[in-house]
Amino acid sequence: MIFVEGISKSFKVAKRTTGLRQAAKALFYREHTIVEALNEISFSIDSGEIVGYIGPNGAGKSTTIKIMSGILVPDTGTCKIMGYTPWKDRVQYVKNIGVVFGQRSQLWWDVPVIDSFELLKDIYKIPQQEYKATLALLIETLELQEIMNSPVRQLSLGQRMRCEIAASLIHNPRVLFLDEPTIGLDAVSKIAVRQFIKTINKEKGVTIILTTHDMNDIEALADRVILIGKGRLLYDGNLDELRKRFGTQKTITADYGKNSNPIHIPGASVLTWSPERVVLSIDTDRVKTSEVITQLSDRVELIDVAIETQPIEDIIVHLYKEYQI
Repeated sequence: MIFVEGISKSFKVAKRTTGLRQAAKALFYREHTIVEALNEISFSIDSGEIVGYIGPNGAGKSTTIKIMSGILVPDTGTCKIMGYTPWKDRVQYVKNIGVVFGQRSQLWWDVPVIDSFELLKDIYKIPQQEYKATLALLIETLELQEIMNSPVRQLSLGQRMRCEIAASLIHNPRVLFLDEPTIGLDAVSKIAVRQFIKTINKEKGVTIILTTHDMNDIEALADRVILIGKGRLLYDGNLDELRKRFGTQKTITADYGKNSNPIHIPGASVLTWSPERVVLSIDTDRVKTSEVITQLSDRVELIDVAIETQPIEDIIVHLYKEYQI
């Protein structure tokens, strides 16, 4: 479905120091620096996959999405999506993709939401029956019934983002690019958007590329992650494999009958202790979780035990540090 090979992209950025003299000098001569946004990025994505495309600010995520959606042209490299080269076959290509940029709108600000959808229907030349069926599904699953006749400017951020996602899917695209789709949303709106993304992926087989800084989005939606930093590909693989590789830290919280003696377990670090509770940190490469629990039960009368894995955010930060980005 998606094939990206050796994509590179750089930008020429004007450089000027502060001060009136420098401002006057810049009128006649400007210094520039070259910023390398992408450096030989390569990956492929199968039909129906949901892939999390992640990295720190300035890593090149949005640049990649803009190249894949046909907005930017790379300096070098090739990109084939559904057989199209995005920046060359733009007219035919855009009929098959949907794009949502979290901080940019494709809806008309002062007209009701339904009017924006009608305009998009005409732009994409969607047959009336197909349009009605798709619109009914989008309204129901994204809960848009009460806001269809409201101007976009009167909507809350969560309502607008649900409408943006609906607008990007009104023409039944085969590939959906989501750039920060849940930015600024409350917890309820985030859950609704995530559920809808999973639904269209499962029922319609839409291939989804998701860029976000919210690792909860990644965990909820993507099985595969592609990590970039400073324009370079750092990791491409399964999220569970990433956890196995870097997520060996676990936290064990044990509640027990009152015990006045501090607890020490070989291979475990005590984070907090009280006569009724201990919180331990372990590295599962060094000691098994079952062994720690067994030793705890030998020392105290256990009432409850909770085991937490390392948050995905911590794992990603560990990767950033490893590659010094």
